[in-house]
Amino acid sequence: MDITTLIGIVVAFGLVIISILMGGDGSWFLNYPSLMIVLGGTMGATFLAYPLSEVLGVIKVAKNVFMHRSQVASEFIPLMSGFAKKARQEGILSFESQLKDIKDPFLARGIQMAIDGMESSSIEEVMSIEIQYLEERHRLGSEIFTTMGAFAPAVGMLGTIIGLVQMLMQMEDPSQIGAPMAVALLTTFYGTMLANLLFLPVSNKLKTRSKQEVLVKQMILEGVISIQSGDNHRVVEQKLKAFIAPKARLTASAEPAKA
Repeated sequence: MDITTLIGIVVAFGLVIISILMGGDGSWFLNYPSLMIVLGGTMGATFLAYPLSEVLGVIKVAKNVFMHRSQVASEFIPLMSGFAKKARQEGILSFESQLKDIKDPFLARGIQMAIDGMESSSIEEVMSIEIQYLEERHRLGSEIFTTMGAFAPAVGMLGTIIGLVQMLMQMEDPSQIGAPMAVALLTTFYGTMLANLLFLPVSNKLKTRSKQEVLVKQMILEGVISIQSGDNHRVVEQKLKAFIAPKARLTASAEPAKA
């Protein structure tokens, strides 16, 4: 569980709920027609904007927001440096028996291509294409949440118009104004809250996660190319340290690490 995501949700929704309860009865802010308009309208518009498979795939993407553990780029420096040293001492074919122990699939594929004798340019092309399409998949997931964040307030305003029309049509009977007025106000409230406290923050979290994952994969790509080219392990270390912040470089050990 990503603790920052959990804290963000608890703080955002918790403080809103507490402020509501401090001002009166919390049931005033619970209106099922308003929820139906906002949730139904937002999801319906999203289904119109994207293929069904992509929208359903958002469920898995949303799960990654809470459960995904980001890879730490600095952890790969001692690993790749150790691989470079081993490759210079024993040859690239020495990794063949160790390949199954490499936990990162992207790194394992890169080392496998090096073992197979592929040229550096070919390895770089194949791995770069994989990174490119990884970015595209992540972009689409983030884009869907951004779209939902744009639709929700707009649908909320639609609900407000519906409520106002119902209210104005019943002006002759003041006792019937309350429910339409609640729909008018609460749909905007629900739409704004979902957009700004859920959909848009999730979209931004996915963008950040994508950048982190792409950075790690670019580092792995650079490391694999260097290993295949026979670079000294100290050279590999310095190349990979260029990918991380100066503070992180101080703690990134160059000691060989196991896969």
